[in-house]
Amino acid sequence: MSNFSHWNEEGRSKMVDISQKNSTTRTAIAQSTIVLSNKLFEAIQNGFIKKGDPLQVAQIAGIMAAKKTADVIPMCHPIVLQGSDFTFNYQKRDNEYDLIIQATIKCSGQTGVEMEALTAVSIAALTFYDMCKAVDKTMVIKDTFLVQKTGGKSGDFFNKM
Repeated sequence: MSNFSHWNEEGRSKMVDISQKNSTTRTAIAQSTIVLSNKLFEAIQNGFIKKGDPLQVAQIAGIMAAKKTADVIPMCHPIVLQGSDFTFNYQKRDNEYDLIIQATIKCSGQTGVEMEALTAVSIAALTFYDMCKAVDKTMVIKDTFLVQKTGGKSGDFFNKM
């Protein structure tokens, strides 16, 4: 069982001890995609979403989610985030659109922010769905993944997707 960092000698879950790790600047970028209909895209562009601006609310929800990641992912360490930003880009594809959501999360600490970035885009995507479902429930949330991470003992990672 000792090959698994999150298991103790008795085979039970534990939070990894990071007290001896160096504090470094760490950044993670995660992405999620939502497929939406032409009808929904036009409703958003024309301000016809009754709950308000879905991108603005999704961004706020994503920021809140990043800050609460340790509350919902059991083995994540609570960390102080020093930056959180989002981009939202629509890409036309046939008769529908892809909304590409990216979150960039930064901290200076002893553990990375990959889970915070992934949680942020996941909750942003779910919030966008909630904001827009009255217009069109056929949205599909897909392809949530880590784009890149920098800093820390394991070094930099760039997803080649």
